[in-house]
Amino acid sequence: MELGRRQTLYMDHRTSFGVYLREDPVGPEEDQSRGPKRGQNRDRTGSRKENDSILLPGKQVPEDLAKGDPIEVFVYRDSDDRMIATTRMPLLEVGQLAVLEVADVTKIGAFVKWGLEKDLLLPYSEQTVKVNIGDRYLMALYVDKSDRLCATMKVYDFLRADSPYRKDDMAEGIVFGENPRFGIFVAIDEKYNGLIQKKEAVRPLRIGERVRCRVLSVREDGKLNLSLREKAHLQMDRDAEQILQALQEAGGFLPYHDKSSPEEIRRAFSMSKNEYKRAIGRLYKERRIRILKDGIQLADHQE
Repeated sequence: MELGRRQTLYMDHRTSFGVYLREDPVGPEEDQSRGPKRGQNRDRTGSRKENDSILLPGKQVPEDLAKGDPIEVFVYRDSDDRMIATTRMPLLEVGQLAVLEVADVTKIGAFVKWGLEKDLLLPYSEQTVKVNIGDRYLMALYVDKSDRLCATMKVYDFLRADSPYRKDDMAEGIVFGENPRFGIFVAIDEKYNGLIQKKEAVRPLRIGERVRCRVLSVREDGKLNLSLREKAHLQMDRDAEQILQALQEAGGFLPYHDKSSPEEIRRAFSMSKNEYKRAIGRLYKERRIRILKDGIQLADHQE
């Protein structure tokens, strides 16, 4: 029986509070000619010991389930740390990824909703940022050293590098990490490994934020290099419209000019200074703005 995985087990016997399930459909009474299978836990009579079977609570047992019948279940640990089966399937299995919501924060760690009655522990040691109730992050499920199921936000090694995406494809993902040297780590489709390099991170991003990206390139190892910006000619159109809208909201004038720092431009428009200059150049050629020494102004703006 595999902890933390969906699997097919077989009904062994029924009790007043549920049924016990086993790994194989053939019980010792049907298989005495061959004796117990290697590795099975039997007592002196050849009967299966209780820890060789697992409880499925009565409220989840189908009425027509009979001895030896198969049933698909998920195996986890209950509040008393005993292995138990459920027909309810969680959002992820061991080794899988899912976006999970924080349900509670306690002294021992956070607890996250994962589709079962008992919330899943997210230890403090497995958190990459401080989490709060209601926050949603990409997480993986693993078995800890105490043989308990836990969540982790350290998902880099769980991500795949065999995406179907190619250069200039648009894709969506969730931010799961940041490195001051390299940039922002994004899980495309919540499963493929991607990176927004520092120079492409035109605005601040937080862990857990969903983003739409363009694939700049596919590396030799299959990982994706990403950008928040579209192709230059498409992005210029968007940048120009963004600047026009900002001008209108500001009353027709904005104090950004040739001597404005790249940081000022990035804070104001989430674009590089070169992208800003290209966009206002287009607007100027279309006679929609005036470029002044101390900023830019709508062409029809009245002093």
